[in-house]
Amino acid sequence: MDIFLQQLINGLTLGSIYALVALGYTMVYGILGLINFAHGEVVMIGALSSLTFGRWLENSGLPGPLVLLAALLLAALVCMTLGFTIERVAYRPLRNASRLAPLITAIGVSLVLQQLAMLVWGRSYHSVPAWLPAGRHEFLGASFTDVQGVIVAVAALSMAGLMLLVNRTRMGRAMRATAENPAIAGLMGVDTDRMVSLVFVIGSALAALAGVLVSANYGIAHYHMGFILGLKAFTAAVLGGIGNLAGAMVGGVLLGIIEALGAGYIGDLTGGVFGSHYQDVFAFFVLIIVLVFRPSGLLGEKVAERT
Repeated sequence: MDIFLQQLINGLTLGSIYALVALGYTMVYGILGLINFAHGEVVMIGALSSLTFGRWLENSGLPGPLVLLAALLLAALVCMTLGFTIERVAYRPLRNASRLAPLITAIGVSLVLQQLAMLVWGRSYHSVPAWLPAGRHEFLGASFTDVQGVIVAVAALSMAGLMLLVNRTRMGRAMRATAENPAIAGLMGVDTDRMVSLVFVIGSALAALAGVLVSANYGIAHYHMGFILGLKAFTAAVLGGIGNLAGAMVGGVLLGIIEALGAGYIGDLTGGVFGSHYQDVFAFFVLIIVLVFRPSGLLGEKVAERT
């Protein structure tokens, strides 16, 4: 029971990060019908740029949490600018092209961002300072750290704020109208190009937040960290129903829990043949199962109409 609860806590932490990244995938797909495979690299840029800003700010005398908050805000600005630029330069010219062209472009942008990050930050793994408290708390025989508590709380607040923005504001109505039918939304006075750019900007801000949280959780950051994380978040989006915001949240949390429980028990189930380092297998196994038996995901797929 202790192992089960511990893995559940670990899975909830991991799933919160997956959900934040999956929201970026699902927002873009819902409004453009495009899988933005460069989104994982935006997460990586957020993690590494926040580390750079944080190291600069350490000499200012600010306490660790404020250093992290300031670094996060600066990294979010970098990622929002990057997301806006990617949409304008790489995706907007291909808005009316066949679906294959934007997909290949997204993969190309992903590779370009990886190489640029390698040139700027190098190939090495970077250690992330412990800017957050390092306390540990016991709960029914399991334990969780302050960092894990912050990750779950910040992710939950961010997702709740996004849902309020999309469902309760005028801007959110315009975004939903664009996702429903861009042509008709444009006839009703909605600036659809602006809404598309806004989706990329918001998704990139969430990516920066996810990058900061995942690097704080594991204590490292490197130029290739966004690739597998992006694929897992894409799996989470598909699991919940890509294009569906609630589905991305549910899919992210479920995938994190499935992966953590699998990592905790795979050794016992296989007689020690496989260890916890095979946990990545579970994410892609889930992806295969969902695509075969329920391609629309748990909560259903939503995508913009194309006219």
